[in-house]
Amino acid sequence: MELLNVLLGVKFLGLRIIDTQDTLELILRFVFNFFFLFILIRYIYYTTTRRKDFLVTYILLSTIVFLLLFLLDSVKLQVGFALGLFAIFGILRYRTSQIPIREMTYLFLVIGLSVINALANKKISYAELLLTNLIVLFVAWGFEKKWFMRHETKKNIIYEKIDLIKPEKRQELIKDLEERTGLKISRVEVGRIDFMRDSARLRIYYYEDENIPNSADNEDYFGQNDDDDD
Repeated sequence: MELLNVLLGVKFLGLRIIDTQDTLELILRFVFNFFFLFILIRYIYYTTTRRKDFLVTYILLSTIVFLLLFLLDSVKLQVGFALGLFAIFGILRYRTSQIPIREMTYLFLVIGLSVINALANKKISYAELLLTNLIVLFVAWGFEKKWFMRHETKKNIIYEKIDLIKPEKRQELIKDLEERTGLKISRVEVGRIDFMRDSARLRIYYYEDENIPNSADNEDYFGQNDDDDD
């Protein structure tokens, strides 16, 4: 006990060795933040998309954002610094790869909750903080699991029967695609047509019973350069 009292008054390079009140608040806030973000990421996002790469990214990102803002809160950066984080991620968008809209939305949810939980001051009660986190979880869970159960999925394919791509033969085209793919197709979009090779790029849309997008369908055939086929 005496050693603790001594450490409480000791400073090293201008920093206190131990600050029990601030340390306890850091632990409680971190557990609080991690609990709600883990539910959002693991039990709402991951069960819907099954993407482990973003699962790890979101958890690590939420951790560093929370700790960064919590520890820098004492220098009164607060709102300006928080908005700066949104601007930075909005500009960068992880340029190493194209992030789908759903993943970008969860990215901002993760950052947003971490900012709220880290920068909440004495004017905000834990009841308000709890309600805010619950609202975010409820809305995300509702839209992902209950209110929009039918998820429209797309597949990009290369089709060789270009005589069926005419508008007046659209039903024949859909019937042929359904027989080949075994999918109940709702609509078809015709992309680039190559008469030299008797092929066309199609994008088919169909509904899945489970709201689990197929990450293999993220490849954009219509976005490829014409030189790809030369």
